[in-house]
Amino acid sequence: MTLDSLPPDALSSHGEAIPEETFEVEPPYLPDHDALAAVEKYEDRFLDRELSWLRFNQRVLELAENPDLPLLERTRFLAIFTSNLDEFFMVRVAGLKRRIAAGLAVRAASGLMPSEVLDLILRTTRELSERQARLFRDEIVPALRDANIELVRWDDLDRDEQRACKRLFKERVFPVLTPLAVDPAHPFPYISGLSLNLAVLIRNPKTGKEHFARVKVPPIFSRFVPVGNQRFVPLEDVIGEHLKRLFPGMEVLEVHTFRVTRNEDLEVEEDDAENILAALEKELLRRRFGPPVRLEVEESIAPQVLQLLVSELGVSEAEVFRLRGPLDLRGLHDIADLPRAELKYPAFVPVTHPRLAEVESSAPVDVFKAARRNDVLLHHPYDSFATSVQRFLEQAAADPHVLAIKQTLYRTSGDSPIIDALIDAAEAGKQVLVLVEIKARFDEEANIRWARKLEQAGCHVVYGLVGLKTHCKLAMVVRDEPDGIRRYTHIGTGNYNPKTSRMYEDLGLITTNEQIGEDVAHLFNNLSGWSRNASYEQLLVAPDSVRSGLVEQVHREIANHRAGRPARIRLKANSVVDEAVIDALYLASQEGVPVELLVRGICALRPGVPGLSETITVRSVLGRFLEHSRIFWFENAGDPTVWIGSADMMHRNLDRRVEVLVRLPGADSIQVIGELLDLAFAPHVTAWELDSEGCWARNEGATDLQQALIESPRRRR
Repeated sequence: MTLDSLPPDALSSHGEAIPEETFEVEPPYLPDHDALAAVEKYEDRFLDRELSWLRFNQRVLELAENPDLPLLERTRFLAIFTSNLDEFFMVRVAGLKRRIAAGLAVRAASGLMPSEVLDLILRTTRELSERQARLFRDEIVPALRDANIELVRWDDLDRDEQRACKRLFKERVFPVLTPLAVDPAHPFPYISGLSLNLAVLIRNPKTGKEHFARVKVPPIFSRFVPVGNQRFVPLEDVIGEHLKRLFPGMEVLEVHTFRVTRNEDLEVEEDDAENILAALEKELLRRRFGPPVRLEVEESIAPQVLQLLVSELGVSEAEVFRLRGPLDLRGLHDIADLPRAELKYPAFVPVTHPRLAEVESSAPVDVFKAARRNDVLLHHPYDSFATSVQRFLEQAAADPHVLAIKQTLYRTSGDSPIIDALIDAAEAGKQVLVLVEIKARFDEEANIRWARKLEQAGCHVVYGLVGLKTHCKLAMVVRDEPDGIRRYTHIGTGNYNPKTSRMYEDLGLITTNEQIGEDVAHLFNNLSGWSRNASYEQLLVAPDSVRSGLVEQVHREIANHRAGRPARIRLKANSVVDEAVIDALYLASQEGVPVELLVRGICALRPGVPGLSETITVRSVLGRFLEHSRIFWFENAGDPTVWIGSADMMHRNLDRRVEVLVRLPGADSIQVIGELLDLAFAPHVTAWELDSEGCWARNEGATDLQQALIESPRRRR
């Protein structure tokens, strides 16, 4: 159903009946050929998405460079920068190389050819990686030393510390190591992706012949070995110093660390797979053997060793990154976890949402009773996930009046109370349907385990629709009550993951709104059965209606602005890449509609271009929590319409995933979102601002958005 076809008695965003005359407005603005041409004449109107992502990771690095942040938090941002870059190479760079190799040389929306994008990626990444290495060695390590946390190399250890490391090597590390020689009888070994390795050059003293060997640094041990008094030495230093035990009778000439990144994106041909679970398991085994896309080496590596690695791995010179050691700074997470509260953000404990904590009592609030009174708009991590969403599902599992629970799972934690609640519900005889997305990238193996565990408990487990990832965040509880069957629905912007809910900023709505409940019930039927009903009252659902629905809302704002009514567009997302959505925003800007974007990661839109996007501003907030919620605000002639949900403005979200946006049904929820956006876009809030050339500059705002939300009066109450 479109906005034009809403019945006269439909509910407004304030939950009241809308009088019939409200709908007597001109139809939504639809651009004619000339209007579209006015946008399309700007052939360079899209920034490159890959380069925009690198600028996002640069902002993460700038957090590590910020001396005003607590030292261990800066250390953690260095580790996050590394992890981000690893995944970027495993997926995005690997995809580019695959397209180039296949001859699919199609220009990106930015106008660049894949080979041009790859060249720019490698050049930019090299600069950022070198910048990270300098920051670590020249600033972070000395600052940690001043705080009595020392990251040292082997030669910096005293005699007692070296003896302790020798004992550790002998008792624990040595039994695990497997040296792999390279000679005519031993082919060059397979190097697993992201593993840290030692390239060892040894010589036979009798023959004088030199040999190459590879020793993998075991990932089961701590990356930085504690030697006491908060002093740490890299594990590869400990191994490198004791290589004679691995090669007795040989001379160890040189030792160099290196690291390979491989294509680890999965390709499952679902249409041809009789059993998608089995097909994915088979593909997971193949993932480990993906072609290399990057080789990292310490800058001191010997030329002949590097030449051997390049030759055997089949990487180009441009894909070799010579860096200051140590390599692989993901291990800095362990350093950041040290119990040094004075070097971290102040302690933060989420609070129970006021509507779920209205009465002081030792017993938990009845979530069903609270939801019947009012919708509950949750804002994590400020609102506790454990006392809201988790409690909602746990109470549903234990409530004898609950008949059924339906849930989507995209990612969850290792010891998930959500899984436990669903299993308890099934064992109690309730109908439990769980849609597990087993293709969630890098969580595939965990989700396969969850799927099997849920099936064994008696849950109905399905894997969604062929060709689509199910990314929406939905939970529905069907309850038998004195006045009939009632549906309780939760729709969120983030995963049902208790661990990430403490680090990711997300929104969620718990509601008994009948139209929303009816829509979600239809959607679950679509996902578990053969129904293909694509018409919803209060939802926009990809791949059918998210793009078209949002573009229609943008056109309505244009029509309102032309008619002199209030018009404004505010969007918050992780990424804004989709060309159709961006062109619609350009059209709105050309008409004079104010457009504000809050984008954490990729933004392909150019703001502030004369004649194209003069009324568009783009900012980015990064900090303690990962900004993850998606919000779509339309002024709607003074009666704002707000949607929240799981969809980013990217092709994969709008075309190849099941995504859901829900229209917030209550005026109080809309007011909360309005206040949140007012604060996020306030000039005094610290943020990065995007210019028309694709460069981000950090303003010097006095207010940290996330700290302000932690300290907000509602949280304190």
